[in-house]
Amino acid sequence: MSAEDVLVVSGGNPLVGEITVRGAKNLVPKAMVAAVLGDDPSTLSNVPRIRDVEIVRNLLELHGVTVRDGLSSDSLVLDPTRVERAAVADIEVHAGASRIPILLCGPLLHRLGRAFIPDLGGCRIGDRPINFHLDALRQFGAVVEKRPEGLLLSAPQGLSGTRISLPYPSVGTTEQVLLTAVRASGATELLNAAVEPEIIDLICVLQKMGAIINLDTDRTIRIEGVSRLSGYVHDALPDRMEAASWACAALATGGDVFVRNARQTDLMTFLNVFRRVGGEFSVTRDGIRFWHPGSKLASIALETDVHPGFMTDWQQPLVVALTQSTGLSIVHETVYENRLGFTSALVDLGAQIQAYSECLGPTPCRFGRGNFVHSAVISGPSPLHGADLTVPDLRGGFSYMIAALAASGRSTVRGVGIFRRGYENFEAKLESLGASVSG
Repeated sequence: MSAEDVLVVSGGNPLVGEITVRGAKNLVPKAMVAAVLGDDPSTLSNVPRIRDVEIVRNLLELHGVTVRDGLSSDSLVLDPTRVERAAVADIEVHAGASRIPILLCGPLLHRLGRAFIPDLGGCRIGDRPINFHLDALRQFGAVVEKRPEGLLLSAPQGLSGTRISLPYPSVGTTEQVLLTAVRASGATELLNAAVEPEIIDLICVLQKMGAIINLDTDRTIRIEGVSRLSGYVHDALPDRMEAASWACAALATGGDVFVRNARQTDLMTFLNVFRRVGGEFSVTRDGIRFWHPGSKLASIALETDVHPGFMTDWQQPLVVALTQSTGLSIVHETVYENRLGFTSALVDLGAQIQAYSECLGPTPCRFGRGNFVHSAVISGPSPLHGADLTVPDLRGGFSYMIAALAASGRSTVRGVGIFRRGYENFEAKLESLGASVSG
């Protein structure tokens, strides 16, 4: 592990100040992929400078897409007019670095008639199988061939609209269907679709390109395939995961943080929970201010769920704040089966957390019959102390940082390089809030 992957944190001080969040990590790379579907250049603004964007940029350039910086520092111009096949060896360079290649399949099948998928990476927080993606692509008419280095997909008869019913409202599979159906011949009906704000923003991107997409109130999306799409000009929605993480950091450290660009409409479910715990917030036209009012924090019972429920990416940073609340809090994770594994490190810092494989919530979830640790009871308030920590994944890693900042004494956090995947200028933001961190 290189020195730049290690941060030493001197905690115990409140975070105070202002930071800015840019476009959502869960939207921007997908909007970049959508540009491949167009016959004209696209311009995407509010783009964060994060590793995931760099990976997708490299993948697109390997396939002949010209990607250049736009007129503003946070914009990209993507020109797909010369899309071409990429060498398997070149694509393999990105194997294990991102899960985005699976989403390139539909656009590349439309443009080139074939697509290659290397081994896929991403945070190890659950099974996250790609079988949903492959099953959907097969229903559109794709042929999947397994090879030692990955999967080769082709569409000898082209892609045609279909009817797909998801067993679970998977965000990734919904994105796959949207990116494939918009140029497939005929109509596509997707039942039990994900409807997260990032999905809606992707639909907005595709509609700007000329797609015809209808979203019903029962999680059904209907797409009428078109033969041609143009480019788009789009300003990406801000990252609600990052905004909520900084809010939890303010609460856990007894601080006061203004998150510029945070939007109330994207955070309504989170804001309700934040208020129930005892945090205060104020919404302005430029963002949201989050702060600890100085009184005791309250314990809560909480279940994660797909949108519009409490999102799983908010759970981990909030658990850190709940270690400082009074009483017993219960968290039931229903989206990813392994997302509570990070709590063992919080125990090393002094938190009182007991994890269970039972469903500790009113909603029976798909993990209830398995041996997955997906519920937790947090007892607080617990004084936290410094410790040595190793980042497990992107969101869990941010939660470790929050815990280290809230703890008294010094902590060493290893593996912080993963933050560059999803957080722009992470260390600079910490320093601007008064955090004591050093490499």
